[in-house]
Amino acid sequence: MKSKIKINSKIFYYSLFTFNIFLCILFSLSGSCFAGYPKLVNNIVSAFEKVEKYIVAIATPAAAVSIGCGFLMQKFSFGDEERIRAGKKLIRTAFISYAFIISLDLIISLIESLIS
Repeated sequence: MKSKIKINSKIFYYSLFTFNIFLCILFSLSGSCFAGYPKLVNNIVSAFEKVEKYIVAIATPAAAVSIGCGFLMQKFSFGDEERIRAGKKLIRTAFISYAFIISLDLIISLIESLIS
């Protein structure tokens, strides 16, 4: 069963990567077709900004709760190595995920520059 999950996750990541490459090519080659619709571009840019605000607003407390749970899991593990490892992993993944969400500003500004 684990091999099936690995295969499905590999297929998922491959399709996600292919979709991102397709979007990059689409936005880089079709810059002139958006020039006639500045209202559409403004709507897309404002939508990106709203989505970014909502994601950051949700991610900040979620990261704080995850980090707190990781610290509490380590503190109350009573020497259980598995719980200590799980707590460290939870803290590490929370930091990495939060850093990625904060870097969404750079990604969205890159997409905005490609659209405009």
